[in-house]
Amino acid sequence: MTAPTSKLYLEAPRRLRALVRARESSLIVLAAIVGALGGLFVVLMSRAVGLLHEVLFNLPHGARLSSQSVLEPWRAVLMPTLGGLLFGLSLLLLNRWRPGREVDPIEANALHGGQMSFRGSIIVALQTIWSSGVGASVGTEAGYTQISSGAASVLGQAFHLRRSDQRILLGCGCAAAIAGAFGAPLAGAFYAFELIVSGYTPASLAPIGVASVIGYAVAHQLAPTIPGIVLSQVGEVTSKDIAIAVVIGFLCALAGIAVMRAVALWDVLMARSRLWVPLRLTIGGLLVGLFALQTPQIMSSGHGALHTTNVVTLPILTVALLFALKILASVISLGSGFRGGLFFASLFSGALGGHLFAVAANTLVPGLHLDISVYAVIGMSALSASVVGGPLTMTFIALETTGD
Repeated sequence: MTAPTSKLYLEAPRRLRALVRARESSLIVLAAIVGALGGLFVVLMSRAVGLLHEVLFNLPHGARLSSQSVLEPWRAVLMPTLGGLLFGLSLLLLNRWRPGREVDPIEANALHGGQMSFRGSIIVALQTIWSSGVGASVGTEAGYTQISSGAASVLGQAFHLRRSDQRILLGCGCAAAIAGAFGAPLAGAFYAFELIVSGYTPASLAPIGVASVIGYAVAHQLAPTIPGIVLSQVGEVTSKDIAIAVVIGFLCALAGIAVMRAVALWDVLMARSRLWVPLRLTIGGLLVGLFALQTPQIMSSGHGALHTTNVVTLPILTVALLFALKILASVISLGSGFRGGLFFASLFSGALGGHLFAVAANTLVPGLHLDISVYAVIGMSALSASVVGGPLTMTFIALETTGD
């Protein structure tokens, strides 16, 4: 692990530092700056990934890789395979300069008082862009939160913030990134409360709320079509659905545990194989490419594929195949060493799982008449809550994206 550096990249004037430390409202001003930076980083990273998809996979401008029904077979296989090899070689070179791994926002707040390396955060963001850009089945949200919180950490260190304020400002960076990425400011704020700050306090409410709203506003002002969750009209939720949601929640908890353990198991198998690191990533990319021959929707984060209209109207066998291959592709991508996260993959897989659950229940008990669109949203929220560990965050993502 690469410890956060104590070196400051900028130093605020002494009088300004004293003013910020003396006034609690000054933290809100810094939070607004962090929110704007977080929204900007989301846009820049999203466009960089999109550009890689257009160049490497010969997509029309603005098209999403995971929304494609078919790709040129040689591109589908070669790009993640060659991308994995190049990424592995870059890791070997990087290890000579910065051995160990970078500290993530959760770890920084828990163990390092909210201090992170901005240089290291840039590296993680670039690695995430490349991994998703070559088609590995990873989410870009980890990169968004890493670079946004890294910028927040540097800004806090420049003003010599107290440890508690430094931790709050780091949460502001993550809140802005999630709000901008998903178009859900409440979800962004609760992501920071649940996973970064690990609590709800009056002191953190205003800064994190401001950062989340500004991050959302900046991202969607600069890129109105930025990928998020596209939900069509969702059916009415009844008391029957609330009771059945307990069952699907339990099943999603088991599935989430299985997915996380599978990632760890694949990582261990790769390590025990003693294969050359670039070769591990090459194998991982090759397997993802072979899966993509069946359905390109398993590639990258899955933003383009997660549209409830598409999920609901797909044939059941297609949904089952996509559900299995997406989980396998994500497990192999992360376990092989690609950089990214399971946030969006769990949302997409959960929506598919909810679809499968509703169809299976309707088949076994014809009188139930479960609405597939409702259970796609329930499954999406439940599986992602199991994997990410933020139940209120996922609840607000469902509420904000459905508008209901």
